[in-house]
Amino acid sequence: MTDVLPLVEARLRAALGEPDARAAVTFLGTDRMEVLRFQEGDIVRYATLGMSAQPMADPTAMLADPVRGPRAELLLSVRSGVADTDKVLRPLAVLAASPQVEGVVVAPGASLDTGEPLWPGAAFTSVLVAEPGGLVEDLELDEPLDPVRFLPLLPMTPNEAAWKRVHGAGALQERWLTHGTDLRDPTRRSVPLE
Repeated sequence: MTDVLPLVEARLRAALGEPDARAAVTFLGTDRMEVLRFQEGDIVRYATLGMSAQPMADPTAMLADPVRGPRAELLLSVRSGVADTDKVLRPLAVLAASPQVEGVVVAPGASLDTGEPLWPGAAFTSVLVAEPGGLVEDLELDEPLDPVRFLPLLPMTPNEAAWKRVHGAGALQERWLTHGTDLRDPTRRSVPLE
């Protein structure tokens, strides 16, 4: 069995440079989840490490396949020095553990809710999972393992999350684009939704 995590960390380092901090969280009944922090100019990126150790299982399947199934890690990019975004480490680890804890498959277009602000004073309690491949390329693994996808997370306000449930992820992303929303601004407010 391939140990996926060293390969994942090497891919993150190749794409984002050396992490300047890392934290680990272990939840009862789950594998250890780490969050690495990468600083690039005025952008800080947080990447999970541990979610891809096991494939995500279809919650309707009778038995989880220990080898086949989608694998992913989560990426969050925000402007540094504007808010205490380092407090996002625990919520990110919770989201990364959700496939093991709740049996969900995290995929582009999905909403993930933390039930609390992503960091102190944040207007965001959930994220939209965006399409992979932009910042960190997929990591191909030996057959029969599925590749590891690096999924960007876009913070959403509760109003945006509710609007997305009705109109869909594409419509929300189009609204952000139309209004020139800076999705990396940790202090931004909800995009106009009318």
